[in-house]
Amino acid sequence: MRKPQPLSPGRPSRPQETRSNNGPPIDDSPRPWGSGGIGNYFVWAAAKKKAFDAPYDIAMMRVRRAEALGLTYEEYVLEILERGRYLSASDAERIAEIKRRRPL
Repeated sequence: MRKPQPLSPGRPSRPQETRSNNGPPIDDSPRPWGSGGIGNYFVWAAAKKKAFDAPYDIAMMRVRRAEALGLTYEEYVLEILERGRYLSASDAERIAEIKRRRPL
């Protein structure tokens, strides 16, 4: 238990303990840009969103084609953006290479 402190003249006594509003900790969740500085995070995030956003019909067509090839939507769209190629079943070697590069 704390020792009572002497009252100073003209000031009411208040407890010295820190009170919480029971909210979440300020630094509880990790930042999406990592532990370093922000850098160009928001510029790159906007560019990625713009690159991967497509009208609904085009996105669904890409999803169906990607599923037929055994790729994810992201892998399929990256191939279009990076190489300008729309993969098909005849591109088995390239599809196998993409699958090999997947993280475990």
